[in-house]
Amino acid sequence: MVQIIPPPLENIEPFLTLDLTSIRLTAEQFRQLCRDNPDLRLELTSNGDLMVMPPTGSKTGQRNANLTRQLTAWAGKDGTGVAFDSSTGFTLPDGAILSPDASWVRFERWNALTVEEQEGFAPVCPDFVIELKSYGNTLKTLQEKMQQYIQNGTQLAWLIDPLARLVYVYRPDEAVELLSGASIVFASPTLDGFGLQLAELW
Repeated sequence: MVQIIPPPLENIEPFLTLDLTSIRLTAEQFRQLCRDNPDLRLELTSNGDLMVMPPTGSKTGQRNANLTRQLTAWAGKDGTGVAFDSSTGFTLPDGAILSPDASWVRFERWNALTVEEQEGFAPVCPDFVIELKSYGNTLKTLQEKMQQYIQNGTQLAWLIDPLARLVYVYRPDEAVELLSGASIVFASPTLDGFGLQLAELW
């Protein structure tokens, strides 16, 4: 149960405590919900189901800041795309609105969007995404999410499990690659020259 300010929905009064598992939202209702509740991290599935993510644990937050810093620093030097942090929502082709822990989009795809699209939940599936497993995540749910990114156009996706020191690597039309105990993982050729220092996350 979560206390939220819901969007205007038929037969629902505002300012109620809602069982979110019973709610289906349109994309516009989801956007209004996010505007009314800026402190909540929300996602919308392709079926219209609302997902509420609790705050991460402190260690997970530190790891997430670290991987975002590494990606952003590389993107600034590389100059071929733009990096995003975990607060960024993207509207995928299947209608889902998801927020990967870190992501990157090529400039030609990003610049093809209007200013209004860029300011909202941009209608583009990132070329590259990273999801970081925390105590509150199940591996099965995250693996399904990674497949969803790939099915919607992501060219490379990493699911990182820092406690098990595992990295699941997803690419279109390829079997999932599992890296165990690696100190660095490279994103070439999708992000030519980017390597994530995993030792800083373990």
